[in-house]
Amino acid sequence: MIEPAVRVELFRSAPAQPRRYLLGTIVSASVQLAQRFKCALCYINAMIRKHLAATAALLALVFGLSAVAAQGSNPAARQSKPTPAAPSSASPGTPAQSVPASSGEESSGAGNSSASSTPCQGAGCENPTPHITIATPAPAPAPWPLQERISWVANLILVLYVVFGVTLAQFLLRKVERQGHYAEVAAQAAVESSKAVLVYAQSLAAADRPWVLVTAETVPGVPDKFNIVATNRGHGPARIVSVVDEIASAGDDSKLPPTPVYKNEPQPLASSDILLPGESVGIKSFSRDEVSAVCETPEQLQLVEAWVEKIYLYGNVTYQDLRATDGTQPHETSWCCWYIHGRQKSGMVAAGPPAYNRHT
Repeated sequence: MIEPAVRVELFRSAPAQPRRYLLGTIVSASVQLAQRFKCALCYINAMIRKHLAATAALLALVFGLSAVAAQGSNPAARQSKPTPAAPSSASPGTPAQSVPASSGEESSGAGNSSASSTPCQGAGCENPTPHITIATPAPAPAPWPLQERISWVANLILVLYVVFGVTLAQFLLRKVERQGHYAEVAAQAAVESSKAVLVYAQSLAAADRPWVLVTAETVPGVPDKFNIVATNRGHGPARIVSVVDEIASAGDDSKLPPTPVYKNEPQPLASSDILLPGESVGIKSFSRDEVSAVCETPEQLQLVEAWVEKIYLYGNVTYQDLRATDGTQPHETSWCCWYIHGRQKSGMVAAGPPAYNRHT
């Protein structure tokens, strides 16, 4: 890539035609550089989306394995087992004795006899009757199966791997983001450089173009006569396309029409229509003797002599750069002068509103 200082030196040292070719080369190179930076930004965006997709897939895999592990750790076989019945206090060899049912009278009699035979059965007795209570033993804990141990270790390793992967992905994304910011800054700098080169190219083109200016000059040796002269003040040759002029009288500049009004159509020059840099050509002449022809009545002539009314000469020159290709928009120069009618001598100076002194 060409450095900015080298570009300026090349533009200064190159002639007119090769300079434009070099200018086009620099502008095209700047545009290609901006396109390359744009491709780099698109690649960085694709890498960021790829890492985000990988992270989402890892998280989905972790959640799926966790659900499978949860289903394996709660099988239907690990339901609560029935509690075994409490053993009987009687000896296994002794058969159970059956107690026959008796009538109501016998029961009440037996109750009275037992109540009379038992010394004390209440809570306040000194010697309560001893009794035996058999508690159900707690079930033994089931052993941890080897499959569940392997599943737990695998889930732990997977969680650690996911945490490490997410941390690494965040680090990479931050690094890619910084690189993308640097690339964006570089691309913006390339765009600004391209704009600067374009502005410089436009300034060079404007400096090399022709500039036709119109002035009023006195005719040497002829008193009170003036020539309207078009001079090429630019650095390139110009070709006069057409000229048009008009004479009007008004009280001052504000009394003129907002835009110039021409009664005649633009006509090409009768003399040479090509102006090299520094050359001039006359487009109109005016003298003191023509004032009476401009004024329609003697009263208007008196107003002109008293400076109540002014005589304005204005017109337009259309020209084109001789080096321009077909279809290029031509340039225009509008001019306006005030004829000063004195008692003994006359003069002519530039005047008129901005619409009458326009340059393109």
